[in-house]
Amino acid sequence: MEFALKALKSENFRALCQEYGISTKTGYKWRERFLREGLAGLAEESRRPRSSPQQLSQEALCEVVRLKLAHPHWGPRKIRELYLRQHGVVASQSTFKRVLEAAGLTHRRKKRRASEAGRLSSGKRAQGINEIWTVDFKGWWHGTEGRCEPLTVRDEFSRYLLELRRVPNARSQTVQKSFEQLFERHGLPQAIRSDNGAPFASRSAIHGLSRLSAWWVALGINLERGRPGHPQDNAAHERLHRDISRELECLSQEVTQEALDLWRHEFNYQRPHESPGDALPSRTLPQFHSQICRKYR
Repeated sequence: MEFALKALKSENFRALCQEYGISTKTGYKWRERFLREGLAGLAEESRRPRSSPQQLSQEALCEVVRLKLAHPHWGPRKIRELYLRQHGVVASQSTFKRVLEAAGLTHRRKKRRASEAGRLSSGKRAQGINEIWTVDFKGWWHGTEGRCEPLTVRDEFSRYLLELRRVPNARSQTVQKSFEQLFERHGLPQAIRSDNGAPFASRSAIHGLSRLSAWWVALGINLERGRPGHPQDNAAHERLHRDISRELECLSQEVTQEALDLWRHEFNYQRPHESPGDALPSRTLPQFHSQICRKYR
């Protein structure tokens, strides 16, 4: 304020700026703001730039919205990764979030206090391919062709969805046939993690061995089971089932095996997975067969 008042009647403006330790350009800026707005013009203003070289163009905004409409259940982070993969140049994740919020295509989720996670019997997490497979049945639903209860098998380390199969029933013999095909393609895992339900376990048998799990043990595969009533012991697999429920189960038309195969291909080859740094499970596929622990015979 003192500088602005002196600047109105100063005969040597450059010397006045040097006296106050500012450049001539800054001095002229403050004098003009004082003349235009008075004392209110001397208040601190936002330093936020009015434009950004990385700001999305109108065409880019339309492309972001198009990708979101094509994948309505994907969040800003996955949409950003997909945009980066297709176009190379991309803005920050927060920019994508603001764009989708402005378009009304995303909703804020309520933050819930995280409960203490349960541990598995071994407490082990896979450190390599084929160390641990996780298996379960997606909760069934009725379609035009009857009951649908897909069998899901997943490699824990690579996140690669090995199987998404609509089987006629959940009997041990039926599931064993599916696993025979998986073992022939990918080899034997070191361990298989499942819940305590049939056909993976039997509450009335010794050590909970069912016909299917006894066959796994005979092949030299270790068994891991979650605690009864604690789905968080196999949380990543349960999250997979949630995605299937939101994107497949809700469809009005019948979910055929062809639809399951298309969804599995998208999951492995297109869908970014946040945990391994937005990587694709399929990127580990070339090493999948070269790092097989044991071959199935």
